[in-house]
Amino acid sequence: MADIIKDENDPTEEYLLQDNKKTKIGAGIIIIALVILIAAVAATAFFLGF
Repeated sequence: MADIIKDENDPTEEYLLQDNKKTKIGAGIIIIALVILIAAVAATAFFLGF
């Protein structure tokens, strides 16, 4: 079974994510997008009275 996060100095390639700048930026963008979507759904529910 593959581990989740790989250190840069570990030679093993059985990881889902690497601990580098691209992974951190990508994860940050995804988290921000999810927060915006959740806020949009909450605002819609508030204004429509759900």
